[in-house]
Amino acid sequence: MIDSVLPPGPEIARAPDRAAGHKNMLQLIQLRWIAVFGQITTIIVVIFGFDIQLPLPHMLEVLACLIAFNIGSHLRWHERPYVTNRELFLALLVDVATLTAQLYLSGGASNPFAFLYLLQVILSAVLLEAWSTWTIVCITGLCFAGLSQFFMPLSLPPDHDEGLFSLYVEGMLISFLLIAALLAIFITRISSNRRAGDAQLAALRQRAAEEDHIVRMGLLASGAAHELGTPLATLAVILGDWKRMPEFSSNPVLIEEISEMQIQLQRCKTIVSGILLSAGEARGESSVKTTLNTFLGDIADEFRATRPIVAFDYRNHIGQDMPVAFDSALKQMICNVLDNALEASPRWLGFTAAREANELILSVDDTGPGFVPSMLDQIGKPYQSTKAKTGGGLGLFFVVNVARKLGGAVTAHNRTENGHVAGATVRLTLPLSAISLEPEHLSAEEHEHEDKRHVD
Repeated sequence: MIDSVLPPGPEIARAPDRAAGHKNMLQLIQLRWIAVFGQITTIIVVIFGFDIQLPLPHMLEVLACLIAFNIGSHLRWHERPYVTNRELFLALLVDVATLTAQLYLSGGASNPFAFLYLLQVILSAVLLEAWSTWTIVCITGLCFAGLSQFFMPLSLPPDHDEGLFSLYVEGMLISFLLIAALLAIFITRISSNRRAGDAQLAALRQRAAEEDHIVRMGLLASGAAHELGTPLATLAVILGDWKRMPEFSSNPVLIEEISEMQIQLQRCKTIVSGILLSAGEARGESSVKTTLNTFLGDIADEFRATRPIVAFDYRNHIGQDMPVAFDSALKQMICNVLDNALEASPRWLGFTAAREANELILSVDDTGPGFVPSMLDQIGKPYQSTKAKTGGGLGLFFVVNVARKLGGAVTAHNRTENGHVAGATVRLTLPLSAISLEPEHLSAEEHEHEDKRHVD
């Protein structure tokens, strides 16, 4: 298994090609069924229509082997999602071998259907790597040359000068039309699979570039945190000393102002920590065990108490509660979406939590002007924002990447009433297996860890 020892980077890069290879393998299986049907039809027409004798038992044996191989291929590749170049190459070799066997039993190179070798060569040129394609070219060339010397004769009437009424010319015409039709149909499908694979590869490259951007932002945030940590700590000490000094403690107005300064200083520290967490650390060591409804309720209560919003409508449709592990990164992610919505709609905000199957669905609704159409296509891209300020657009970028690291997704759309935009909705989808502490939601590694812990 050569592919199993490849480094992680190339393996990820090959994933789209292997997914496209799986679709192409299914196309080959379908093409092979057509070949089986075509061979059966041709044998029947030749024997009963033209009264030409063929070694029927041997040809049926080859057909039986081809059918068995195709059934085995269907069972194998129906479950396995990836196909390598080597596996496609071996499948085409089987097709070449069965075609060679049938031609050997029916006239060899003089059989007009010998041109079906060209179909195998063209398919290999489209599906396989260069070395595999040239190997198929050499093998088919050797087979064709061998069939010109070794074959079972096929008794055809000597009517080559009768044009379209010649049996040989009609066979060549049918062979040409068959090859042309199959190539037109299957090359189009295979090209579509290739384009889909290229699009997936481009998406993976874009994701890699975004994650590299997150790494750089994390390094920048880490440096800023170290730089700001010392002066913030110094200010906290000075404010604490001032609060105990007689000159200040005897003045209620100054004490109140110092207390407000301490609150704002603590908020600065929280913001710095939030920047570090938003830089991409989806699950930190500060995870806290709680329940789903408690965690979401605390977020709603804190948001309602600390933000200047007129009406905040929190609705929980989860029903049965469950134990979960949340950390400040997840809280920051949710609050980031709520803060963005608050800027667009300071008078009303809706926050809905629901459970669908094994997913947690969080929806944030506002009554603002909504997203511009170009923004909806760029949700989660860095620096995509309608706010005219430097660094805008990073909030949703961080939200999307934190959700993606947990296996979730973020979508957005505008709501309309009477043909006009009535606000926007941002929908967060998170798999419960990423946050749940219940055994059925644990991963295989976590199950093993739990089992060992109980044994100990």
